[in-house]
Amino acid sequence: MQLNLEHPEFDYVLRGADGHQALVNDRRLTRSFIVAPRALVEDWPATDVRTLDAEALAPVLALEPEVVLIGTGAQQGFPPAATMAACLSKGIGLEAMTNAAAARTFNVLAGEGRRVVAAFVLQGDPAPG
Repeated sequence: MQLNLEHPEFDYVLRGADGHQALVNDRRLTRSFIVAPRALVEDWPATDVRTLDAEALAPVLALEPEVVLIGTGAQQGFPPAATMAACLSKGIGLEAMTNAAAARTFNVLAGEGRRVVAAFVLQGDPAPG
């Protein structure tokens, strides 16, 4: 059996994500962020998927996606219906899922050459306990 190391055709790979942190390439992020195959926007101010509005999605939509993945943290949640409708009215699909699922889905779609943008809500490191 021959094994080949494949190099993705994009700049950013999500190596994992949970409700508190994510690993993008070799960079550990602890604040909400947006990632596209060729762009990384750190310190996205979103803190709760339930309050996402058009203004919060503006930097996501500026990356011209065909599909938007919203990583909602450790638990699945959903943005307001008006936020979802704003994407759909522009012909942009929007899917909300846990951060772990969004990371896996982002890598698959980016690997297929899709114009995917993923926005992750992170709560930072959990308090020591």
